[in-house]
Amino acid sequence: MIENHTIISKFDENSRIVVTESDTLSTLKSLPNSKFKLAVSSPPYNLGKEYEKQIELQHYLDWQTEIIKELSRITSDNGSIVWQVGNFVDNGEVYPLDIHFYPIFKALGLQLRNRIVWHFDHGLHASKRFSGRYETLLWFTKSKEYTFNLDPVRVPSKYPGKLHYKGDKKGQPSGNPLGKNPSDYWSIIAKEWDNGIIDIPNVKSNHPEKTDHPCQFPIELIERCVLALTNEDDWVIDPFGGVGSSLIAAIKNERRGMMIDRDPQYISIAKDRVRAFQSGSLKMRPLGKPVHKPTGKEKVAQMPSEWLDRKQERLI
Repeated sequence: MIENHTIISKFDENSRIVVTESDTLSTLKSLPNSKFKLAVSSPPYNLGKEYEKQIELQHYLDWQTEIIKELSRITSDNGSIVWQVGNFVDNGEVYPLDIHFYPIFKALGLQLRNRIVWHFDHGLHASKRFSGRYETLLWFTKSKEYTFNLDPVRVPSKYPGKLHYKGDKKGQPSGNPLGKNPSDYWSIIAKEWDNGIIDIPNVKSNHPEKTDHPCQFPIELIERCVLALTNEDDWVIDPFGGVGSSLIAAIKNERRGMMIDRDPQYISIAKDRVRAFQSGSLKMRPLGKPVHKPTGKEKVAQMPSEWLDRKQERLI
């Protein structure tokens, strides 16, 4: 049964759900040291989208450095920061943001545990370069002692019946009955249950979680981080909370969640989504659900007749 905890606007360590409409940096500076087990976000990418003001890359990184300093301060010693980023594009040239972010985290003494590649098959098409179909999640910890729960995020083994062929365990199952480690490559494919690669689509127009936000987290992407890197009742914070996907991933799994965003429209949507989750009416893509694979018989999967004619002309 889902508990309907009150949504409050200012951090209180005895609360469960905090939604703060404010400037991120100033809010972070007001939070106590070492309180959050996980800080996770997809920061504004400085791509000149409708909700961003494009600025010089170095100025953007300087601003992000101040944010990350505060996140490091408020993250517990056995906690983690997960920073999900794409690419900055300027005059057609691509700048991989994870490369630029890595030294910022390292300068603060954080340790990179994984560089996770999140691959998806759908998105905007480029015209002068290959279309971008992946983003990265940088998972840093503050120390060598950190929370990591593998079992809740295991995926089915490809060969669960495989046996040890020599040694003391010869003839015994060689895998884990709960499944295999999902690895650092999270891909959108149709056969997740066959090959064990994590299947997470990005949130586009036909995604059940789609809102008015132009760059929305899928809940299950963050849910994997929440399950693996925190325990029940731990605090999770998203400093660029958008429409609350990270917050929902936290409270769905009995964690305490806080998000910050300065846009009143997104704050309103986030609160509505939390209330919908509490009432059981929020549409969510189930964790681990395989992506739909067209049979080839659907109308949209058929090549238009005029294209067939043109293709035939090229072959003549």
